[in-house]
Amino acid sequence: MEDEAARLEEASVGPDFWSDHGAATAQMRRLNTLGGDIARWRDLESGLADALELAPLIDPESDPKMAEDLTAETEALELELDAAESRLLLSGEYDDHDAILSIHAGAGGTESQDWAEMLQRLYLRWADRNDMKTDVVDAMPGEEAGLKSTTLTVSGPYAYGLLRSERGVHRLVRISPFDASARRHTSFALVEVSPVIDDEVAVEIHDEDLRVDVFRASGAGGQHVNKTSSAVRMTHEPTGIVVSCQNERSQAQNRATSLKILRARLVELELEKREAEQARLKGQHVDAGWGNQIRSYVLHPYQMVKDHRTGFETGNTQAVIDGAIEGFIEAYLRHQIGDVATE
Repeated sequence: MEDEAARLEEASVGPDFWSDHGAATAQMRRLNTLGGDIARWRDLESGLADALELAPLIDPESDPKMAEDLTAETEALELELDAAESRLLLSGEYDDHDAILSIHAGAGGTESQDWAEMLQRLYLRWADRNDMKTDVVDAMPGEEAGLKSTTLTVSGPYAYGLLRSERGVHRLVRISPFDASARRHTSFALVEVSPVIDDEVAVEIHDEDLRVDVFRASGAGGQHVNKTSSAVRMTHEPTGIVVSCQNERSQAQNRATSLKILRARLVELELEKREAEQARLKGQHVDAGWGNQIRSYVLHPYQMVKDHRTGFETGNTQAVIDGAIEGFIEAYLRHQIGDVATE
């Protein structure tokens, strides 16, 4: 990593480096990512060296406090090592890019729409836990509560690589707060995750393939919302992909954001085609239907969140609802490596 960073740093001071702005931007993003990874491993190396130097000097019987501190430091180093090793699993083509995450409520009316909003809160809290920036670019509220759909960007190191584990159908089982008879309900929501694609990536989007509709934004915004048709809905006719944005104040800004999301969706579509072809060659059946949930969140009659792809599960459902999904993400990444190893 240090060799690669040195090469990129040398190239970045060249006279022609910024002649290709898209390629230069990609290289600078790679350099920043490498800088963080290198610092992480060097800090681990330094922490381990200090612990090894200190260990022979401590007598647990005569100085139990120092022994306790060293044990705590060693456990912290072990956790950091596990996290650093997990980053090594993020070697996909776009894993170091930012992410665009969309959530769509399934059949079930208000209950599913409330579940979609709960999932949005989950991912916003996860991003906050991991020092990532988020921006809700579009949201369609439900009739009574919750969200019919929402789209947000997540910016930070390896945002897409970490969040791609969340693609698929998420199933919630609970006593519905909207049911006067307090019956148990099952709700579904679909999560889509795409990488934010820079201009240097060749994705052909022809003007004649686009249908662009403008409409008045809904939600907060005061007089601007009521008087201006600034929201944009963009339909890519060849694929049927529809994206929309209404959080910016001008139609031009919303159009630019919609185009960025569309570009990401088209790249994600191509990645899904590749995965489907690989699965076909391996003899696996791939079905993206609503019945194929990737994860179940059971709040009644017992407490359990289980990922059906990896078998990873936890009984601490409240922590998961509050954004603690790191264990599920790491299990998915390691499961993928296991699948590759057995081919």
